[in-house]
Amino acid sequence: MHAYTLQEGKKLVNAARAAVELYIKNPQFKPEIVENSISEFDEKTGIFVTIEHYPTRALRGCVGFTRSNKPIKKTLVLASLAAAFEDPRFIPISRPELEESTIEVSILSRPAIVEGGEKERLKAIVVGRDGTLIEYGSYSGLLLPIVAVEQKWGAERYLDETCVKAGLPEDYWKQKNVRLYKFQTQIFREESPGGKIIEIRL
Repeated sequence: MHAYTLQEGKKLVNAARAAVELYIKNPQFKPEIVENSISEFDEKTGIFVTIEHYPTRALRGCVGFTRSNKPIKKTLVLASLAAAFEDPRFIPISRPELEESTIEVSILSRPAIVEGGEKERLKAIVVGRDGTLIEYGSYSGLLLPIVAVEQKWGAERYLDETCVKAGLPEDYWKQKNVRLYKFQTQIFREESPGGKIIEIRL
């Protein structure tokens, strides 16, 4: 995947916050206002936006796109608004909440399918490097690499939890007809609400 600089990461995080702020002010705002501020981001890749309460880091919203046929400048705006207002686990975020929340942007590499049986799949997933995606019929679930690191999971628990995220039994990744993919991410996050932006290295 293309490696983004810290300066580029800052622009993406600032754009994500701007999109949410503008929507709170006026839900009919034109997304092009934000897209034009990051017009150089034309790569078509997956992206996730995570919103967390500060300083507890309690999740407030996380939505994204594993794959996208739109340039990042468009996908980022869609993911930002979805994380803030459409995550079914939470009510839409308010301005006071946003002012007490940090924003994180994860840029995804193209998912690569993991072939083989149980042992091969376990060996292929490296905690701290790989994100996981499970697909089975209409079921799908994704976990970003940072989740396994923060939860201190091993590869097997990581795959079990990805199945749970997909609405499947936790050991379903062992089934040959279940598609398992791995991917990598670059993560940029605010240290405090609207504050300094850093790159997170796992």
